[in-house]
Amino acid sequence: MGNPINDKNTQVVFLKQRLDMFAELLEAIDPEEADLEDIDRMIQIVEEMDAKCREFKHRDM
Repeated sequence: MGNPINDKNTQVVFLKQRLDMFAELLEAIDPEEADLEDIDRMIQIVEEMDAKCREFKHRDM
């Protein structure tokens, strides 16, 4: 993995990029054909973003 992201602007850019990737994934999934793996992957991405937000918040303290 890379170095920790400590700069607040870089943290925001990172989170925006992850959110954009998630939005693209949502757009690409056909609701009629989505399976449990697709939903699990989306949940995992949201949980990863949440963990990263908590990590960034903790670093700012």
